[in-house]
Amino acid sequence: MKVVVCAGPATTGKTAVLRHIIKRLKAQDISCAFLKIDVQYAEEDQQIAEEYGIPTRKIYSGELCPDHCNVMVLGDAIKWASQAEADVLLVETAGLCLRCSPYVDGGLGIVVLEATSGMNLPLKVGPMLSLADVAVVTKIDRVSQAEREVFRARIQEVAPEVRIREVNALYGIGIDPLVEMVNGQSEVNGSLMLRGNPPVGTCTVCVGKKEIGWEQHFGVVRALDNQTFYRGE
Repeated sequence: MKVVVCAGPATTGKTAVLRHIIKRLKAQDISCAFLKIDVQYAEEDQQIAEEYGIPTRKIYSGELCPDHCNVMVLGDAIKWASQAEADVLLVETAGLCLRCSPYVDGGLGIVVLEATSGMNLPLKVGPMLSLADVAVVTKIDRVSQAEREVFRARIQEVAPEVRIREVNALYGIGIDPLVEMVNGQSEVNGSLMLRGNPPVGTCTVCVGKKEIGWEQHFGVVRALDNQTFYRGE
């Protein structure tokens, strides 16, 4: 089975892109399963199940970062999708932790970014972009050609090797190259590994210490004058 992990900030059009991919895969008699990972509310799994008649699941990450939740549940999700005899497992994650990458070695990593979110967005999303295989740029019809070119240049600045595909996710224009990438992807075998190295982020806030001020904490701390950037790999 092939595994596709799709991440990106909220409202970029991740589900719309995946809908068109599912529609085209079904037209090729390729069976799909869909997993939605969100923090506290999602209905995309029900909508896709009703629209395309494929097996779907969802899980709420709750107190976990969605990317961390992805690490925890993906093994179970692959077993579930295999039992459903799916050829492709499509995972949509909220991707809210900008220090982490939700992608796995052996799978296809897609990040969806909207051109209307500002020219500097690619500089802000860290390994969600830098460790992806392909960056899908949506809402291209709402910006000028010059803005599109600057947006592409920003993506290439952060991730020179990533493939860039501009799409109209509303009408499905530009989706076919993404389907070709899915079809060209190898099947996953054996145990999966998270792509890239997770950041060192264990801290006393994570375990419930609520006092304000870095002096009250230990482990990974950050003072106002300590400006260190994490960009991924």
